[in-house]
Amino acid sequence: MNDTTPSAPRQVVRALRAGGVEVLEHRDEPAPVAGPGEALVDVAAVGVNFIDTYLRSGVYPTTYPSVLGSEGSGVVAAVGTGVTDVSVGDRVAWCDAPGSYTSQVIVRAERLLVVPDEVDMRTAAAVPLQGLTAHYLATSTYPISPGDDVLLHAGAGGVGLLLTQLATARGARVITTVSTDAKKRLSRAAGAHDVIRYDTLEDLTSDLPAIVRSLTDGRGVHVAYDSVGRDTFDASLASLRSRGMLVLFGGSSGQVPPFDPQRLSAAGSVYLVRPTLGSYVATREELVSRSDEVFAAVRSGALSVRIGATYPLADAAQAHAALESRSTTGKVLLLP
Repeated sequence: MNDTTPSAPRQVVRALRAGGVEVLEHRDEPAPVAGPGEALVDVAAVGVNFIDTYLRSGVYPTTYPSVLGSEGSGVVAAVGTGVTDVSVGDRVAWCDAPGSYTSQVIVRAERLLVVPDEVDMRTAAAVPLQGLTAHYLATSTYPISPGDDVLLHAGAGGVGLLLTQLATARGARVITTVSTDAKKRLSRAAGAHDVIRYDTLEDLTSDLPAIVRSLTDGRGVHVAYDSVGRDTFDASLASLRSRGMLVLFGGSSGQVPPFDPQRLSAAGSVYLVRPTLGSYVATREELVSRSDEVFAAVRSGALSVRIGATYPLADAAQAHAALESRSTTGKVLLLP
């Protein structure tokens, strides 16, 4: 029998308006009730991602006040009518449930992923968004092949560490950029062949491509994965070989300004793509297929998931400040 009984009041963190971390408010509110096709989940851990800071700051439009977050893990507490994908008591994770900065969240049941018993709940919360992102980047946006040269910015970040492991497992030579010696060590441990301290370069736009070309016999890389955006875009473009691909999948330093498409021709008939995870997990079949591969790699030890920091849910502002300062490594989690 389906159980739609609400629990005790839940904790939430909402952005009251667009702005800095000071606009985040932690409060109690009535627990929601699972409707048809929905599940109510007791949240174990919440993933913190750059998109959360974009929504808080107003870079991406939203309606305020807004409960932030879209990723997490937990245990199904109740299900609405018509739910067949999960049951009460299932350990689950998700990557696209708006309003996940909370102790109880409503998720469309068809978007929930059942977590294998061998995977702990904090790791499960760290996998969906960044793990699935790394998976589609390496297997679909640009299917990495043995012998490919890959440039990856933010090599010690959550996606960076996972994508490095997936790329090297597919036979690529991975060149990463980082900002500290500690991050350099983490990136190398993940399998990066060469790690560049971009903060030591006098002119990132000219110096980085020169180094990359010196490492690739003057040819440049087959693909550059760029989640930094404004600060690194020109250097990424200049690091490509003829007919290479620039995959711009984030903008932690700010959004890339409009530019003349003729630059792609001048750079050697290169490709530019701006993918998002939603396009690569649009159906339940693709969502489950990708997550099964990622969780299987975690279970076997082939993919190591680093949780760099955890914060109480009430300290979401501190988590955002740390993420925006680019001082974090691996995954940042909030714990209700």
